[in-house]
Amino acid sequence: MAAKKNAETIVPTAEMAQDGTQATVTAAKQGFEQSVAALKDGMAGAVAGIEKTQAEVKANMDKAMKTAEELVSFGQGNMEAVIKSGQIWAAGVQDLSKTLAATAQAQMEQTMATWKALAGVKSLKEAVDLQTSLARASVEAAMSETGKLTDASMKLAEQTFAPITARVTLAVEKFGRAA
Repeated sequence: MAAKKNAETIVPTAEMAQDGTQATVTAAKQGFEQSVAALKDGMAGAVAGIEKTQAEVKANMDKAMKTAEELVSFGQGNMEAVIKSGQIWAAGVQDLSKTLAATAQAQMEQTMATWKALAGVKSLKEAVDLQTSLARASVEAAMSETGKLTDASMKLAEQTFAPITARVTLAVEKFGRAA
């Protein structure tokens, strides 16, 4: 009887142990599944965050590249304006130099003609009249040529600075709008 009683006690205890083990396994399995689900959710969130950051970085890099390209293009335009300005200035100075040389040559020819005429004068009054005439003509020519030279120089300055002024205007329009 004692063996029977022991057997009756052992069977429910074994069943209880088995039930406890199953409950533990089930709880462990649920805990593991919850951990895996939480890990998957965390990884999905991390991947989404990384993808969002990557998209933002790409967009910002695209903007930076576009800005860099615009700055390089703008700088190139500035250099072209400076070169064009230099070409205009060089051509203008060359023209002014030719004008000055022609004026100097005309003055020299007039002076030589007066000296030749002075060599053939017959009176002092005639010599003074020739000298006065030369002086008057020289002053009038100098005044006339100075006016022409001033006008040509001003025009050259305007033409020389026109390409640079256009670039400054563009810069103000372009970058003044951005600010």
